[in-house]
Amino acid sequence: MKHCVVIGGGVVGLTTAWALLERGHGVTLIEREAEVAQGASRANGGQLSYRYVSPLADAGVPLKALRWLLDPDGPLRFKPEASWAQWSWLLAFLRNCRGPVNRRTTERLLALGAYSQASFARLQAEAQLGDAIALRSPGKLVVYRKPAEFARVASRVQGGVERALSHDDCVALEPALADTEASLAGGIFTAGEAVADCHAFCQGLHARLAAHERFRGRLATPVQGFQRDAQGGVLGVQTGGGVVAADAVVLAAGLASRGLAAAVGVELPIYPLKGYSLTAPIGTGHRPPEVSVTDFEKKVLYARIGAELRVAAMVDLVGDDPSLDAGRLASLQRTVRATFPHAADYDRAEPWAGLRPATPSGAPILGPSGVPGLWLNVGHGALGFTFSFATANIVAELVSGRASPLPLDGLSLK
Repeated sequence: MKHCVVIGGGVVGLTTAWALLERGHGVTLIEREAEVAQGASRANGGQLSYRYVSPLADAGVPLKALRWLLDPDGPLRFKPEASWAQWSWLLAFLRNCRGPVNRRTTERLLALGAYSQASFARLQAEAQLGDAIALRSPGKLVVYRKPAEFARVASRVQGGVERALSHDDCVALEPALADTEASLAGGIFTAGEAVADCHAFCQGLHARLAAHERFRGRLATPVQGFQRDAQGGVLGVQTGGGVVAADAVVLAAGLASRGLAAAVGVELPIYPLKGYSLTAPIGTGHRPPEVSVTDFEKKVLYARIGAELRVAAMVDLVGDDPSLDAGRLASLQRTVRATFPHAADYDRAEPWAGLRPATPSGAPILGPSGVPGLWLNVGHGALGFTFSFATANIVAELVSGRASPLPLDGLSLK
C-alpha cells in the first residue's frame, strides 16, 4: 500500500482519491479552499456528454473565431496579454486546428468518454449518489441553425445511438423548442447522455471519502511547494501546517496545477478558458427543456438539473480572471431568453464564471510528470465532469504500477 497525496478538491481530485482508495492505497486530499468544488466544478454545465467530445481545435475554427469576435453576443472573447503562457498556448492551439489532428483527438476522447461512462456506473453503484445529484439520462440534442453546417454533420451520422432530426423532429422530441425565436435547420440526438449536479456530486463523494478509514482530508490548506529527495524526486507536499509525506503525489488542481508544476520544472500547456453559467429556478408555468440541449452555433448548452435550469456558455481567453463580466452575462441573458423564453425565471438566475483548464488539443494530460513521485491528472477543459471518472482510474492504475486501461497516445505530457 502506498500513501498518496491528491492536490485538488474538484471533481477530478475527488474521483482520483476514490480510485486510489479502491486500489488499497491511503489518501490525503489537499484543497486550498474551505470547501470542495469551488473552482470549475462549482456551477458548470452539468452535462455528462460521453459521445459529444469534439475538441474546440478544428479546421475552420480560426476563421469562425474572427466572426465570433465581431459578434457582440458571440461565444468568443479575446483579450491579448503580454504573457508567454497565452501566446504559446494559442500557437499550439492553431497547430491543432487541422482536420486530421482533430479526428485523431476526437477518436481518443470518444474512447475516454466510453470508459468514463462505464467508470461512473461502477462508482455510482458503490457511492449511490443518484438522488442527491439529480442524475438523469435524457439524451443530448445538438441543434444547428445553419443548413449547410447541419447537412455536413448529418451526413456523418451512422445510426445506433445517434439520429439526425429535422426541425419538426427536434420540436417533437423537445417541445420547449417550439418557443424559440431561432430558425433551426435540424439537430443530432444522442440517446443515453446524462446530466447531473457536479457540485452536489463533489459534496456527496467527499462525504463518502471522509468516512473511509484510509482517507484524510485537509481543506483550507494551500500547497506551498514540494519536498524533494537528493535526486529531485517528490517525497511530499509542503503546506502551512507542515510537510505531508507521500509515496506518490497526484496533481489534480485544475488551473493551479500549472504554477505548482512549474515549481519543479514541469511546464504544463494549460490555459484558462473562462466560461459563464446561469442557474435559474423553474417554477409553475415554466417550460424547461427535458432533453439536454446544445446550441451549436451559439455554443450554449441547457440542462435541467432538478428544479433548476443550468445554462452554460462562452469561451473567453482573458487570462486568470474569474470575475463576472456584466456585459457577457447580459449577452447570455439575451441569448437564452430568445432560445427558451419560457423555460425558467431568468430574473432570479444566479450567475457564475469559472476558469476551465484546457490544453491546446482539448485532451487531458495524464500520468507521469517526468519528476519521480509526481503524477498528473490535469487539462480537462470543459469536460472535467465527463472525463473525471475515466482519468481517475487511469492515473490510479499507473500509480499502482499497472498499465493504463487505455492507450495514452495524445493523453500524456510530451
